[in-house]
Amino acid sequence: MYIHISDDHHLFRDTLAHFILRAHAHARVEQSPDFITAMRMFRESQIMPDLVLLDLQMPGMHGVQGFAVFRDAYPDVPVVLMSGVAETEDVRRVMDLGAHGYFPKTMSGRAILKAIDLILAGEKFVPLDPVTNWLMPSHHDDDTQRQEQKLHVNSFRLTPREKDVLELLCQGLSNKDISDQLGLQIVTIKLHIRGICRKLAVTNRTQAALKASSLGLVTPMGTL
Repeated sequence: MYIHISDDHHLFRDTLAHFILRAHAHARVEQSPDFITAMRMFRESQIMPDLVLLDLQMPGMHGVQGFAVFRDAYPDVPVVLMSGVAETEDVRRVMDLGAHGYFPKTMSGRAILKAIDLILAGEKFVPLDPVTNWLMPSHHDDDTQRQEQKLHVNSFRLTPREKDVLELLCQGLSNKDISDQLGLQIVTIKLHIRGICRKLAVTNRTQAALKASSLGLVTPMGTL
């Protein structure tokens, strides 16, 4: 797995790179501080990354315009846009132009890792806001918004056993591993996962884990 992170915030880049490498020890993670440097590195490289993460607002990017330039130059390379200030319309535009995903910088590290795995598997990813059920905001406005999100989390009405299953699901455990840990039959685990997916309004276990991590339904092992 070869990932390129281009972002002008050095601490964010390093933290995200560390998070990826901790989860995928044999991954190759390359960094650049701005769009111009990233494009130069791509031109000089003989191998393109499996995934490129571009900050939508970094120097040289010029928002959606920069993504359009990248897409024209490298139409077959999966790319995700990241931002702490993106407008909903900008996200819609980059997705329409062929982006494989959008990561607001309010996402947890765990959620980003799961989203990266999803995208590398051929899916697209845009996180939803738990209050509006549309695009997750790029920044937290105040404590009130966070409290509203917590109240919304409680509305999913997961049973204690469903929460146990979801916690283990978010750790990447298989159905068999979950059944062994909880002392339940695999068919029972499948029924719990089906109920979890229904309550979270998702279609599969991967989406359930992503949504649970981004909403705080499980205790994260670490965040950015």
